[in-house]
Amino acid sequence: MSDIVIGTVPLHGHVTPLLNVARHLVERGDRVRFLTGSRFAEKVTAVGAQHVPLPPEADFDDRQDWDVVFPERRELSGIRALAFDIENTFVRPAQSQYQALQTLFAETPADAVLTDGAFAGGAYLLGGDPAQRPPVIACGVTPLFISSRDTAPGGMGLLPVTGPVGRLRNAALAQVARRLVLADAQRVADGIHREIHGTPLEFLVLDWPRHADAILQFTVPEFEYPRSDAPEHLHFVGPVSATGSRAPLPDWWSQLDGSRPVIHVTQGTFANRDYRQIITPTLEAFADDDVHIVVSTGGRRVDTLPELPANTFAAEYLPYDDLLPKTDVFVTNGGYGGVQYALRYGVPVVTSGGLEDKPEVGARIAWSGVGRRLKSEMPSAAAVREAVRHVLDDSSYAQAAERMATAMADSAGLQKCVEVVDRLIGTNRP
Repeated sequence: MSDIVIGTVPLHGHVTPLLNVARHLVERGDRVRFLTGSRFAEKVTAVGAQHVPLPPEADFDDRQDWDVVFPERRELSGIRALAFDIENTFVRPAQSQYQALQTLFAETPADAVLTDGAFAGGAYLLGGDPAQRPPVIACGVTPLFISSRDTAPGGMGLLPVTGPVGRLRNAALAQVARRLVLADAQRVADGIHREIHGTPLEFLVLDWPRHADAILQFTVPEFEYPRSDAPEHLHFVGPVSATGSRAPLPDWWSQLDGSRPVIHVTQGTFANRDYRQIITPTLEAFADDDVHIVVSTGGRRVDTLPELPANTFAAEYLPYDDLLPKTDVFVTNGGYGGVQYALRYGVPVVTSGGLEDKPEVGARIAWSGVGRRLKSEMPSAAAVREAVRHVLDDSSYAQAAERMATAMADSAGLQKCVEVVDRLIGTNRP
């Protein structure tokens, strides 16, 4: 039996995939301590792991409006808003995350630590003597953000450009990102590292998973850009979970009888406060069409939706293992987990733009040919209609999504995860 510590930032889309990993580890006999937000305690204990709450300064509720949590953010936009978010939600909590990990290690030494890539406390574990710490494994629950000469910096949503021109572009953009977006966050990160280890970080804080002992990326290579300089410890394991798959069947379920194409639209569980991002324009675009529109609010009350057209059904959560085989197009604002789950069933995707990792998700949808992306965060009904109709009428998108589904079905999933964990534990045991 191994003692595994899992740490995640308290975001639903980051916690959920690691819950599945925790369940698998527990079922095979490992002890798992799961360090994350207090609101996830019940979900953690339900998989058999021990919930450990993050310190208050690192804990937050992702259902809150960020502009309420951080009033000073209201006046920011564009690059300034992105820089603020990176510093305050990614970097500053890292010191408390690291201290919480040290407290856990003092109680009982861990054989391995798994964290999501946004859990920057993992970066400070790497500053210690490798022989005196457990192996640190970064889990990719968002698109792969590690630096590369072959890709633009993460967050820009730019497709790869091959050859010398592309590498020149990427190098120039990386310099711009360091100076305009990451400078303040890196200063904070360096200061935390000095407090802990006496020296600044030897790498960019956002790039810390590249320096971990392993990266487990929860997708397949076919959905990720090729990188000639990818680290050897990068492992693609395929998607390991999704939300909503155990929701009950709604009472209108029998009406999805195959007589009309089904368009499923959702904004996930995080960026679902403003339905204008993708739900409202989708309802407007297809209100009079011979289709079924199926809406998931991601946990918000159904009565918070705008008036529903006659061809529309809605629920807070939906049973995706039942819904996706009936779905012709998945319309989303770009949540990584939801897109991965749709592609597991070979469903092509239309996505709007947005913040967080969503521009990168949309870019990979376009690059891989499994759907269309709308670069606007709040696209018009006409733009949504054109994109969805294009995907419905052009079979190449469904074919690409089916190829992706085949690759995902062939991936090792949780078994690959535990193989990597066991190998690293073995190399660190006396």
